[in-house]
Amino acid sequence: MAAAPFKIPLRKDNHWERMEANSSRKRRIFVQTETGCALGIELDGNDDAHTVKRRLQTAFNVPTEEWLLVYGDQVLNNDLSAVRNGSPVLLTRNFLHRSSSTPCLSPVSKDAEYGDHSEPVEILVPSMQFSRTKQLVHDIAKAIERGISPIPISSGLGGAYYFRNCDGDNVAIVKPTDEEPFAPNNPKGFVGKVLGQPGLKPSVRVGETGFREVAAFLLDHDQSAKVPPTTLVKIRHSIFNVNDEVSESMLQNMMHGCKIASLQQYIRHDFDASDHGTSSFPVSAVHRIGILDVRILNTDRHAGNILVKKLDGLGSFGQVELVPIDHGLCLPESLEDPYFEWIHWPQASVPFSYDELEYISNLDPGYDSEILRMELPMIREACLRVLVLCTIFLKEAASFGLCLTEIGEMMTREFHGHEEEPSELESICIQARKLLEESETWSPAIRTINKDVFQFDIEYEEDFSNGGNMLSDSVESFETEEEDYLKLNERGGDKMQVQAVSKLSTSLKACSIEGQNWRHQMLTVDTGSSSSGNRSMNGQLPRSMSFVTFSDMSQEEWTVFLGHFEGLLHSAFIDVKSRNMGLRQKQRLGTSCQF
Repeated sequence: MAAAPFKIPLRKDNHWERMEANSSRKRRIFVQTETGCALGIELDGNDDAHTVKRRLQTAFNVPTEEWLLVYGDQVLNNDLSAVRNGSPVLLTRNFLHRSSSTPCLSPVSKDAEYGDHSEPVEILVPSMQFSRTKQLVHDIAKAIERGISPIPISSGLGGAYYFRNCDGDNVAIVKPTDEEPFAPNNPKGFVGKVLGQPGLKPSVRVGETGFREVAAFLLDHDQSAKVPPTTLVKIRHSIFNVNDEVSESMLQNMMHGCKIASLQQYIRHDFDASDHGTSSFPVSAVHRIGILDVRILNTDRHAGNILVKKLDGLGSFGQVELVPIDHGLCLPESLEDPYFEWIHWPQASVPFSYDELEYISNLDPGYDSEILRMELPMIREACLRVLVLCTIFLKEAASFGLCLTEIGEMMTREFHGHEEEPSELESICIQARKLLEESETWSPAIRTINKDVFQFDIEYEEDFSNGGNMLSDSVESFETEEEDYLKLNERGGDKMQVQAVSKLSTSLKACSIEGQNWRHQMLTVDTGSSSSGNRSMNGQLPRSMSFVTFSDMSQEEWTVFLGHFEGLLHSAFIDVKSRNMGLRQKQRLGTSCQF
């Protein structure tokens, strides 16, 4: 029997209501250019997007018609009521207005009328949730004023810095969004894109991993997994990297380079999980990290981002505490192949305890989504749908009696020959999508693809396809496929759009939960405009090697889809139990080793 459609509740406390009530009053927003620099702007209640663009024209000395203000999924054409106090807004190029050059956006003068004369560190989207980081930010700002410099971190692919307090102790790790892999100011040579384009994972955009770091902290209820306190900040320091290709003048004109970054409390530890054998780790510690990773579909949980703290103070390997870090590749915009290193650990095969089952049972994906909407209003709806789906999957699987290893294996893809096959979770979603299409109560109309959005992608491909970088091979096939499709779409016009959507429907109806080849591409389509006159940016992300996407579903379709999804889970769990009975757990090699 199919389960009833999942209902997403809406809960708000008085704190959120007060914040919404203040949205029409004075606000401070942070406009970040696609090359990385950030500018704080004060808004009155009557200011709109045109007001902001006029101020930016004064500060940056560029024609405003060549640029778009983007806030999460929306292009801000006029109304700014959706933009919360302290929110970052991306200023990106509008390719409907071509220009022969790409000017570097840096203020004409630090004394410009709308220049940013703020403190060296500011918390974005201020909230009671980040009260523990306020003192940390205060200590860092005081140390900066005293001339205590941060220390660059040599490891990793992106730019990261240890910030210190007045005693010279490391207290925070700061990761500027424009120094991520592929980003314009990456200090380690991994460049070639601007903010908002697909990054290391095609469904995680460049410049948005910092949001996900904060999201993991917000979703770690009761500090179950012990994610260190994390927040978003606008921060200024001369140590930050600005590549020559962006402009050396930015460092001078931006008052030592204002950037938006994630800031996470530094955790003193003895080593990470890759330095020693993992068999002695507490079962409960592995379980709590695994529960979080499943909920947020962490695509890069390896032993190197699990810190280990000794609790007994002995030199030998005794009682330890595990601390998970580096969550920038969680909550993708579509179902991705996760990497769960703990899937191979013996602790993951131990059944959940009563307390763990109670914790999982009390998880509310609708409430979690609302937390992220309120605390991180720039987060994309597709990411929240991934959170909802994976949390439902975890709750149902744990209730059925599956262990963490079995849950992780159902979410992980396999390779047959040279072909990557959908995971069992993706196969269930494909079947649910098929049922949605075949439902007698649902007759979806053909939706046309937003030509403006495709124009945006075409120009990005033209500008950056020739720029070499050390990580380009990891997305080369994905970009080539997208380019071929867009060219074909250009030639075919409206006829091609109808044929493409029709082909998608036929492909879905041919799917069966029992097998064949589930490999197919889902089209990204426009979900319409908002009542405020700001059009959707859901379609901006090119298609990737995703078997299942959710951004093209309306809210009504999404609700029906979840009902079908839940109805298919029980039989899938029975198959897993029968298949695993008496068999040894299989080992899989994930994709994290590529990065």
